Amino acid sequence: MEKINVGIIGFGLSASVFHAPIIDYLPEFNLKKVYERKSEKSKKEYPYVEVVHNIEDLFDSDIDVILVTTPNKIHYDHAKLALLHNKHVIVEKPFTVTSEEARELVDLAVKKNLVLTVNQNRRWDGDFLTVKKLLETKKLGKVVEFEAHFDRFRNFIKDKWKEKDEPGSGIVYDLGSHLIDQALCLFGEPYAIFADIRKQRPDAVVDDYFEIILDYNTLKVTLKADMLSNYKSPKYIIKGLNGTFIKYGTDVQEGQLKEKITPDDPDYGKDKESNWGKINYIENGEEKSEKIITETGKYHFFYKNLFDRIKNNAKIEVRPETALRTIQIIEKAFESNEKRQFIKL
Repeated sequence: MEKINVGIIGFGLSASVFHAPIIDYLPEFNLKKVYERKSEKSKKEYPYVEVVHNIEDLFDSDIDVILVTTPNKIHYDHAKLALLHNKHVIVEKPFTVTSEEARELVDLAVKKNLVLTVNQNRRWDGDFLTVKKLLETKKLGKVVEFEAHFDRFRNFIKDKWKEKDEPGSGIVYDLGSHLIDQALCLFGEPYAIFADIRKQRPDAVVDDYFEIILDYNTLKVTLKADMLSNYKSPKYIIKGLNGTFIKYGTDVQEGQLKEKITPDDPDYGKDKESNWGKINYIENGEEKSEKIITETGKYHFFYKNLFDRIKNNAKIEVRPETALRTIQIIEKAFESNEKRQFIKL
């Protein structure tokens, strides 16, 4: 098998947890080079990797794909640089800071006939795969309300770029990009948006709370995230004319990858039974209740799809146009928050 050689720009949390372990695991890929400004952290984990400190040294002819995992504000710069060097590109979410930047990258990739995609890995969360499968069964009947949460608890500010006052920082770009992408996957284009975005912690300089409502006329989609949920809150609540689904707990893959558990482990991506969702519904006039086994998480499927796209011209799952739309919706969310009103899309 002819492997795809990958070069990574940056080696922080995203690269070290969500990408490098999967690239290293998959036989279709070869983690060949990593650009780090000063350190050589990647080489400690993967001794075979070549670390470069000059970014231009990353774009050798044998590198097929560049993965951009730098801070959000420079996603555009590094993705554009890689495309100009005629490399396929993966950008860590969020795609870019502005829709203008995203549009330019999409157009450039088309012009150069290169693959451009964004790591919306939460499409392969076990709970999201479960929700997607459940909605396809129509068991709930016509869905009228959908609510998704990404709640955490940390009542202090970390000295990290995600919580500093710079473009692309804050919880809307960080977690909102996941939830908006999931809504677009499930329901398509919303009609309008309303957003309440706040700084709840006293020392916060960027947003650390949001409630975004996407209006689909007969369907209301509510997306919420914050940093002060010190209790067990639902991940998903779905209400239909024929029943309700509720799911607690978060996907296990992030924790497993941190512990060096790979997809060939029999427990990889498996949810705890205590976190399985529950559906209450009507069947033949009778009320029923049952647990829904959580689907197995599959983050590595993002890369398998990328391989098939590059080698076999398969359809790319995370289209850059959808990632662009996510950024446009984020921009409209901030506009809605400022105006305190619904904004048509």
